[in-house]
Amino acid sequence: MIIKNVKVYGEDYRFHQGDVIIEDGRFCETASSPEEVVDGGGAYAVPGLIDIHFHGCMGADICDNDPEAIRTIANYEASVGVTTICPATMTLPVPELKSILSTAASWKNESGAHLAGLNMEGPFISVAKKGAQDERNIIPCDASLFDEFQEAAGGLIKFIGVAPEMDLDRTLDFIQKVKDHVSVSLAHTNAPYADAKAAFDAGACHAVHLFNAMPAFTHREPGVVGAVFDSKHVFAELICDGVHIHPSMVRAAFAMMGAERICLISDSMRATGMPDGTYTLGGLDVNVSGKHATLAEGGALAGSVTNLADCMRTAVKEMEIPLEDAIRCATINPARALHLDHLYGSIAPGKIGNLVLLNPDLSLKQVIVNG
Repeated sequence: MIIKNVKVYGEDYRFHQGDVIIEDGRFCETASSPEEVVDGGGAYAVPGLIDIHFHGCMGADICDNDPEAIRTIANYEASVGVTTICPATMTLPVPELKSILSTAASWKNESGAHLAGLNMEGPFISVAKKGAQDERNIIPCDASLFDEFQEAAGGLIKFIGVAPEMDLDRTLDFIQKVKDHVSVSLAHTNAPYADAKAAFDAGACHAVHLFNAMPAFTHREPGVVGAVFDSKHVFAELICDGVHIHPSMVRAAFAMMGAERICLISDSMRATGMPDGTYTLGGLDVNVSGKHATLAEGGALAGSVTNLADCMRTAVKEMEIPLEDAIRCATINPARALHLDHLYGSIAPGKIGNLVLLNPDLSLKQVIVNG
């Protein structure tokens, strides 16, 4: 397939007028034989988007422990331009988590978005910053238990969250034991700067939804945010749905961290793509109205109801983030965070032929999955 007359998003994070060639499901430099030719009509041609932290959509959740739920999620995500997914599990009882991980491990990528990994947001988190997680299931981090989780998942776990302030020595030991096999993230944590920085120095390399479910960034105690800024190897997730973070703070995060370290995520729950009403997340009731999803009890934010493609649009249209930067943070950065940038994240020869065509107003024109 040759897609002609498009503005191609290059590996230099800029657009270039040109063509995109896909053969045998992979991007190519040149066509080896006559191919179907498609006129892109001047559209933006960008890599398939990658969501490394979300829970579900269209009434389905990864924690439903059901292959049909995974199919629903994969098909919806691909339909909006998210072609690679790494759904997040919630803080649930250990046997339930193991079963969920096992079900995901047995999933065969038949159609829709590719299930490239799992993001374990819990259960090793902080009660103080539990958000929409069920505190009854929060437990101390445990390397042996993580090994059991990873075995159940068939190696699919790409991120495991910790809250270092719960027991700093234990957390640092945990990080040392697992960091060569998984990316350790700071998640739902109330850690002060010193504890967060110690965790990053020990090898943690990821921060779950920056600013949300963590201490405030202040001038005398910069907390997790300050530790992320000072730890240049760390990727920081941002939810740009227009609800979780004020546009000014999004701009500040880009100025602080640089576009090379930010991963846009949706943190979307099962109500995404569905009408307003009451849904569940991690076994807790959630009320959804417009863009807002809040716990029925307590009113805490409970994920988003906005898919990653719309978060990217919001970042550009409402938060003044340059389009080239927003695309970078929704494609190659999450691919690097997953350690799968040899397969995904850019339009480069040999990589999987996942492509999204966007109209000048950033509305969706076409999605191509696996060529």
